[in-house]
Amino acid sequence: MKPICVKCQRFFRPKQNGFCFSEGAPVHPTAKPGLEEPEKWRPYKVWLGDLWECPGCGSQIVSGTGIGPVAVQHQERFLSHLLDAEFQVNDC
Repeated sequence: MKPICVKCQRFFRPKQNGFCFSEGAPVHPTAKPGLEEPEKWRPYKVWLGDLWECPGCGSQIVSGTGIGPVAVQHQERFLSHLLDAEFQVNDC
């Protein structure tokens, strides 16, 4: 079943497969998640997922990321994948 928008009571629609994003790691244990203190986070992993969008309100979600990331910071391929990341998730 497709994801459902509770607000609009509609199914989300696929917008982009292979959507690339990074997962951040805090550089300090008191770093606040999300957009509050982005300077206190650094890229740690790169993931691919599916971007979905609600046709009613335009809300977007990412799901279907698979079992693991496509690259982790200690791997050679990390920087090349990081260049494709469209945003970073800052949360632990």
